[in-house]
Amino acid sequence: MDSAFVIEKFILVAVIFGISLVIAMYSTYAERKVAAYLQDRLGPDRAGPFGILQPLADGLKMFMKEEIIPTSSNRFLFIAGPGLALLCACIGTAVIPWGSPVLIAGKTIPLQVSDINVGVLYIFGVVSLGVYGVMIGGWASNNKYSLLSAIRAASQNISYEIAMGLSIIALLLMTNTLSLKEIVDQQHGWRWNVLYQPLGFLIFMVCSFAETNRAPFDLPECETELIGGYHTEYSSMKLGFYLFAEYINMFVSSAVMAALYWGGYNYPGMDSMAVWLGPTWAPLFGTAVFFGKICAFIFFFMWVRWTIPRFRYDQLMNLGWKGLIPLAIANIIITGVVIAIIEKF
Repeated sequence: MDSAFVIEKFILVAVIFGISLVIAMYSTYAERKVAAYLQDRLGPDRAGPFGILQPLADGLKMFMKEEIIPTSSNRFLFIAGPGLALLCACIGTAVIPWGSPVLIAGKTIPLQVSDINVGVLYIFGVVSLGVYGVMIGGWASNNKYSLLSAIRAASQNISYEIAMGLSIIALLLMTNTLSLKEIVDQQHGWRWNVLYQPLGFLIFMVCSFAETNRAPFDLPECETELIGGYHTEYSSMKLGFYLFAEYINMFVSSAVMAALYWGGYNYPGMDSMAVWLGPTWAPLFGTAVFFGKICAFIFFFMWVRWTIPRFRYDQLMNLGWKGLIPLAIANIIITGVVIAIIEKF
């Protein structure tokens, strides 16, 4: 294997990992500022100008807090749970195409760690594994509230993964590929999939809220019923890992929605921009557009959290099984019929 190829991929992985952590860190700051704006408050404003150093202060606080492991817990699994949650959150970025290939020093470098032909299935597999971190942490705590929260998280994720998978099938009927890179490239310019699959996108987005345990689907962390949910017994950086995992999951979910339905790094007038900026800066501008779409989705996640009250658990299950799954099946049927008619005539 070419050593230059290994170095190139290593640098790309390091950059994506670093960006994921920075975005997760400053998403906590953005969440507080968005909440403050919606509630007519100032939010963090003491640590640095406009409170911009607040995430660093929070990280230092997490590192300096006392490390507590309950004596009645399963020590190995108690420590492994947060690490597994963070690992599963981070590895989802491997198949996301962050931009079209960029020309640097005469060498074309793809802005994607791995362009596998089953990228969509890989994302679903990683999402499915993510719940194990929550389950292990809740069970290993030997706390009835943590265990109940872990059971809630597992049942919620299973329920909404079904609807999410069905919503993707209609999209795959149109694209005829499981490669995220090919799906994004098919949306060149304005040909974004959301224009052809608005219902599929709506179902996918609602399921993304449930999969990331964000309000109004944050039943596993329902503080009025479960104290703190599955991380009730956690402190210090193990708690920080769970919080980081939630925000990285939100980042990855936003990136997947932007790639599958909103064109990824494609935008109107990109061909003219490619001629004007050249083969180095034009792909980087497309990457900036992609991150702009991701930030818009992250803002939407936060906006919904501070606007809509939490569901009851029966409402959550009814929405998943009686609402979204039938809608997703109907969307598959309608898409299949339309595609058959178009191919016939």
